Amino acid sequence: MRAMIRLACLAGLAAMPLGALAQTPAPAGPPPLESLITATPAEGFDLAVRLARRAVPMMQRDAAVRGEVRRDYARDGNELIEAAQVVAVHFQTIAAANDYWRPRR
Repeated sequence: MRAMIRLACLAGLAAMPLGALAQTPAPAGPPPLESLITATPAEGFDLAVRLARRAVPMMQRDAAVRGEVRRDYARDGNELIEAAQVVAVHFQTIAAANDYWRPRR
């Protein structure tokens, strides 16, 4: 079932004309991100989580479909690990942007 929902989501995205995602207004949420620069690694991690969470509704606009998929992955440890890997990639990017929070010499 989960694989079928994923395929449907991907097929829907693939069938969209180029730029359709940009033309559809994003769901209401926090203000746009202006920078990857943060004061501390903890703030950087929080930003990584925000980035990961904001991407999902931008790609899958249908809240009902997101809810169906969430029920599936919330009970699957492997899927949760994959979600954590997305956050880790964002955090890696943010850490590099912040020069790993090391003062410059």
